[in-house]
Amino acid sequence: MIFHSKRAKNKQDNPCCGPEGENIEGLQKIVLVGNPNVGKSLIFNKLTGAYVMVSNYPGTTVAIDTSKCKIAGKEFGVIDSPGMYSLISISGEERITKQMLLEEKPKVVLHIIDAKNMERMLPLSMQLIEAGLPVIVVMNMMDEAIKLGAKIDFDCMEGILGVPVMPVVGTTGKGIRELTMRIAEYVAPNSRVPVDYDGIIESAIAQIQSLLEGSYSFSKRAVALLYLQQDEDIKRLVKQQEEQRCEKIQEIADITARKYGHPLSYVIRVKLQKEANSVISSCLTISAEHKSKFGERLSRVMINPITGIPILIAILYIGLYQFVGVLGADKLVNLIEGTLFGEMINPHVTDWVTNNIPYTQIQDLLVGKYGIVPLGITYAVAIILPIVGTFFVAFSILEDSGYLPRLSLLVDRLFKFIGLNGRAVIPIVLGLGCDSMATIVTRTLETKRERVIATLLLALAIPCSAQLGVIFAVLSGHGQALFVWLIVVTLSFVLVGFLASKVLPGEKPSFYMELPPLRLPKISNVLIKTYSRMVWYFKEVFPIFILISVTIWFFQLVGLLDVLIGGLRPVVNFIGLPDDTATVFLFGFFRRDYGAAGLFDLQNSLTGVQLVVAATTLTLFVPCVAQFMIMIKERGMKTALAIAVFILLFAFGVGFALNQILNVAGVTL
Repeated sequence: MIFHSKRAKNKQDNPCCGPEGENIEGLQKIVLVGNPNVGKSLIFNKLTGAYVMVSNYPGTTVAIDTSKCKIAGKEFGVIDSPGMYSLISISGEERITKQMLLEEKPKVVLHIIDAKNMERMLPLSMQLIEAGLPVIVVMNMMDEAIKLGAKIDFDCMEGILGVPVMPVVGTTGKGIRELTMRIAEYVAPNSRVPVDYDGIIESAIAQIQSLLEGSYSFSKRAVALLYLQQDEDIKRLVKQQEEQRCEKIQEIADITARKYGHPLSYVIRVKLQKEANSVISSCLTISAEHKSKFGERLSRVMINPITGIPILIAILYIGLYQFVGVLGADKLVNLIEGTLFGEMINPHVTDWVTNNIPYTQIQDLLVGKYGIVPLGITYAVAIILPIVGTFFVAFSILEDSGYLPRLSLLVDRLFKFIGLNGRAVIPIVLGLGCDSMATIVTRTLETKRERVIATLLLALAIPCSAQLGVIFAVLSGHGQALFVWLIVVTLSFVLVGFLASKVLPGEKPSFYMELPPLRLPKISNVLIKTYSRMVWYFKEVFPIFILISVTIWFFQLVGLLDVLIGGLRPVVNFIGLPDDTATVFLFGFFRRDYGAAGLFDLQNSLTGVQLVVAATTLTLFVPCVAQFMIMIKERGMKTALAIAVFILLFAFGVGFALNQILNVAGVTL
């Protein structure tokens, strides 16, 4: 077996090419599907050699990734899909995966299952088999299942399901070679019916099947079953292909539904679960020696509000404040920005440029006040890089440990108060790294209402890692100011979320999430993730800093910079800040971390009250250009503009009120 791991540029218009993937048009496809957090991306990495971020929490994959591999001398296209629980689509990520299964004709569908949680995942296996797809059931995490005392009879399971069942350990690659051999020799089994429903449903299936004359990627039995369950995607597809018979098909579905006291989706799901439990009882035994272990007890402690909240506070204090804020934003920034750049690099570069380049405009572009070296490179490398670097390390440790899903359960009740559920903690926490990426991850939320609320809160009150780290560094010498900033931003998050949940129409959120095991983070995993994110930073973010410097230089050259700053001065004066801070807010529009870095430069010229007002307003300020563009792509122009205008007014309104309250109260901070 020879792996091909080359990655290509984005080809989003090609359905056979993921956002970071290769063009696999014309190749036979191997498609990986399964619940979130079962190791799909890890097995994708092992099959192809192409690196996709792997995390110990659900929701890592929100789009389709593609690459290639060679098995037995033949090249295949490999597709890693977002997580799905059922062929009945609920979330956007499930819809992406089902649409891909409907459009592609894969050589093999690898249904990746967490071997410890078969009872929740086998119903999807049965649906895939029922759909006539060429399925191989891949039992991942077998090492963890064995530690829990599980013994699985794979021959028994293959006999019942009628498809291959393969044990693997994705983290080590054990069983991957055997899996590839099974893929190479795979021949789709004869069509069979893994689940036999009651007479009423079977009669309805038969009637609908007899009316289906179009061409479908799924078996007509599966199409009939999904139609009975009122799956919107299948209903649209049937309406397109069975225009003259669609009314009759809907009539059969309506008549059948009226014969039950529960929705047909519930009735069918119960039957699938019963059959899955029957398979498990026949093929799985659990050793009686297994007892509750330390990890399980610790997991319960993290979820319980009485003990979980102090653990969360400790993690925030140690991980964010001490590690990112003190070490990254204070110690490392002072060392790199103050000593390395301030005393060694920048003075020498400035001298060289002024002595060797006679053109004043070029000198200003390179080493002037807003030049590439003192602004773009220094901000990006000396101020922002140490902060995002330490955040990437801390975040990689948290995600590899499995803590984030437990945090989701812990905050679920609070999040429901603001129209979200615990699942939204994933994009919210990701926003502390990069709000633009977190906005994309809101796709994993179930309803449009939740996605809009999460996008609003990310743009309003979730500072990215660089902005957060700089604010910690700026306010660390003013303990009361840091406390005031934290309280105001938190209250803004809760208040706006609560009001949005009352104003925006839509269904109330429900919560479901796989709970992965707690693990000691692997140093190699943490280092690889941190390295990958640092590479992303230099490829995606660093050029933006340079571009912003060039843009600001150009604005200065044509006189537009003074006009923009002059227009902002009355606004910053309105909230009690001096004229110089207008530049900070202008920079913040280009990038949040750019504005925060500007505040870092001005901190010694501001009072404690001005610092906390500036930090609070800047945190709540309009999203940067990159995030705004993602908002337009994900939520549409109208919604993105409405969010941006609201945030602009809200941020300066809060800044004004905070300044007035602190001054009237005589607080000095």
